Amino acid sequence: MTTEIPVLLAAVSLFSALQIGYLARRVGLARMTHKIIPPTVTGPPEFERTFRAHQNNVELYPVFLVVLWTSGLLCSEVLAVLGGVVYMVARHMYFNGYVMSTEKRLPGFYLTLGALFCLSVLSTIGILHGIFLEYFYKIVSMMVTH
Repeated sequence: MTTEIPVLLAAVSLFSALQIGYLARRVGLARMTHKIIPPTVTGPPEFERTFRAHQNNVELYPVFLVVLWTSGLLCSEVLAVLGGVVYMVARHMYFNGYVMSTEKRLPGFYLTLGALFCLSVLSTIGILHGIFLEYFYKIVSMMVTH
């Protein structure tokens, strides 16, 4: 755990938000290309894959932010940032693959799962470490001193 300002976590968060915005723009361009006016979300398969790829990114984004910040604040900021960068690359691979075909999204999907798994493990380690220090260590220390 650190008391320093988590600048690296903030940077990854900002870049990931910009990435979500960029992918939203890609959906807008696909709408213009295929002449699909909002709120319609159906159309040619190319458009529907682009739309779903972006929606899948949006749906997973809160999970990413939670495990990114939890692992970075409670375990290791550097490892969390590394996991965050891998996640962003994976989501870009996923999006580009999905736009081409549903099968081509799988490498990015599996890399996403790996990044989220690693960030979740780091988060769990940080939480358990914090719980141990806050509760069990104090109890054991009190028992030993008495």
